[in-house]
Amino acid sequence: MKVAYHSPMPPERSGIADYSALLLPSLRERADVQVIRRGRGRQARGADLAVYHIGNNPEAHGWIVEALRRRPGIVVLHDFVLHHLVAGLTIGRRDGHGYLDAMEREGGVVGRLLGHGVLDKRIPPLWESRPADFHLAGEVLDLATGLIVHSHYVERKAREAGYERRIWRIPHPAWQPPPELCVAASQASASGASASGASASRDSTGGYLVGCFGNVNASKRIPQLLEAFARLRRDRPDARLLLVGATSPGFDLDRRLQRLGLSADGIVREGYVSESRLWSLLAGCDACVNLRAPTMGETSGSAIRQLSLGKPLVVSDVGWFSELPDDVALKVPVDEQEVNTLHAALELLARNDVVRHSMGVAAAELARREHDLERVAELYTTVFEQAAGGEAVADAVLGEVAAAARAVGIEAGSPEATDLAQRLAEVELGR
Repeated sequence: MKVAYHSPMPPERSGIADYSALLLPSLRERADVQVIRRGRGRQARGADLAVYHIGNNPEAHGWIVEALRRRPGIVVLHDFVLHHLVAGLTIGRRDGHGYLDAMEREGGVVGRLLGHGVLDKRIPPLWESRPADFHLAGEVLDLATGLIVHSHYVERKAREAGYERRIWRIPHPAWQPPPELCVAASQASASGASASGASASRDSTGGYLVGCFGNVNASKRIPQLLEAFARLRRDRPDARLLLVGATSPGFDLDRRLQRLGLSADGIVREGYVSESRLWSLLAGCDACVNLRAPTMGETSGSAIRQLSLGKPLVVSDVGWFSELPDDVALKVPVDEQEVNTLHAALELLARNDVVRHSMGVAAAELARREHDLERVAELYTTVFEQAAGGEAVADAVLGEVAAAARAVGIEAGSPEATDLAQRLAEVELGR
């Protein structure tokens, strides 16, 4: 089985590029996977199946959408809301009519009129102000012969949008932490201490360290996090907040820190960091915060790394984050009490070592059980086989089962036949 695999790849600074770099070696042990790179779409010829990783970044995924238009195939839908992607492929290429058509398709006449308002600069860009109201995923869904998603949330949204073809839900694969961090976490678990406290890589920041990883902007709820952390610092002056990632244009972090009275001794700031530095910083945290609103339907690679290291999480109660088990994540609703709830979650983890440790142990177990790389690769391979062989494979298997049943005297309508049918349905071979 030959698979044409379309995805951004390192050295692109893309979470999906990191995802594919992690997954591909295990996939290649199971199938003939050919990575199609930007501008080399003809290499997909002769493949039994084409797979397309689609996210919301037009620079990283625009060429992949163009390849999907030429040859429909399986889409790995990393974000459900694709408004920013579509805007980049239309307005970004001076195709205003294409944007209007996409808006009308989803929102009717009202959508088209709102699109005109964006083009005429009479209203703010909808991909910034109201992205979840107009997901603009319609074209990608039409072209997808099947979907791979990471959450019930995206699966449900695709169905609500009218998608009727096959959807496979596969967990996001987990990275294996560096060996020295695994040893430290194992020793901490055995002793009952926190894994972060046992890490030899922990920065000498001292006190209770909260980590937040990713772009620093409003959609990551950084204003709310800063306010909640400022309250925490009043009672716990030794607490520090680690912010790792680029500051988005227009987000004045320094002004917000100054207004809240947060100085350099309370905030540890890092920009884009290397993979080894990222793991070191993650290991040094006592707890990690992953907030999003609105959600685009994404699954957080940072959160998966944090689970692998056994870190207790504080997350927004939205999308995929809501699906995390309660024993690994404290969930903060996006409402008028958000700052109060966030402060309470941070304070609980700061004062209660037992809670923090038990959540960390559950987090590491979840990563091992659900997000194991080899398990994910097996699930992907099963999808590839079903998508490439499809009905022919299913019919052949059913034919063999029917012949075997007939040979041992199982007749239609018998209890044995009913039980057999139920078991076939469990592996999605029922008819």
